[in-house]
Amino acid sequence: MTLNKAMIIGRLGSDPELRYTQSGMAMTNFNLATNEVWNDKSGQRQERTEWHKVVVFGKQAENCAKYLKKGRQAYVEGRIQTRDWEDKDGNKRYTTEIMAQTIQFLDGGGASEGRGASGGSGGGGHQYSEHDAGPPAGGNESNFDQSFNDDDIPF
Repeated sequence: MTLNKAMIIGRLGSDPELRYTQSGMAMTNFNLATNEVWNDKSGQRQERTEWHKVVVFGKQAENCAKYLKKGRQAYVEGRIQTRDWEDKDGNKRYTTEIMAQTIQFLDGGGASEGRGASGGSGGGGHQYSEHDAGPPAGGNESNFDQSFNDDDIPF
């Protein structure tokens, strides 16, 4: 038995970027920051930020591009996937992403958004799942528009 599942809550480091694949499917990318805070042996507070690349497809990709903005908090659930490519110098490069299956908007966005697990009035924010529209059938990344370059990401 195997399991490939990621569940994170974090804040967007920049506005989501909406693109369309050659077949016309919406695809949105964004980076989500999670923080770890602890006290070291000397009692000093330490903090580490981890950045996660998130990829969303279909209708939920369009909703993410429309409603999520830099600084907003979101819950993302999906599977971890690593892909490789050659950069312009012919070097093999790798990136690991969370292929989102469920996105829940947790804060901000006006009165109709509600509040999510981060605190507030219990009901949760808007939630979108792969059942609304997920990645292309079979999850074959060769269908994706890979014209973007991870070297353009500032972190």
